[in-house]
Amino acid sequence: MELYFPTDIGEQLAYCSAAFTALIGFLAMFAPGYTYRFLKLQVSEGRPEAYAEGRSAGGFYLGFGLVAILLAQPMVYLALGASFAVAAFGRILSIMSDRGSVLVNLLLLVVQAILAALPILYGLGYI
Repeated sequence: MELYFPTDIGEQLAYCSAAFTALIGFLAMFAPGYTYRFLKLQVSEGRPEAYAEGRSAGGFYLGFGLVAILLAQPMVYLALGASFAVAAFGRILSIMSDRGSVLVNLLLLVVQAILAALPILYGLGYI
């Protein structure tokens, strides 16, 4: 395995999606308090379990993004895109049923849709 930056534009876009995923995971893993504040989530002071959950989710994002970068295979990028597509669908359900923090949810929906589209389009051979 080697770390390289792809030369094909489609793979570059999928690579950037994976790199952004890893960056999000890194921030969530090592700075869960800032992540919770950005997402407008409240954590009670006596409950460190919330930070453990945030760090664990961040570790998953970091690991998935790094594996996609290191393996650089279309099927791995396709799995990354499909995961973000399902997450975007869950956010749509949240916007429709929970009505919480709609502006932030809409912004994050756009981000998730972009992070889903880039690797999916590359994995399926469209770009």
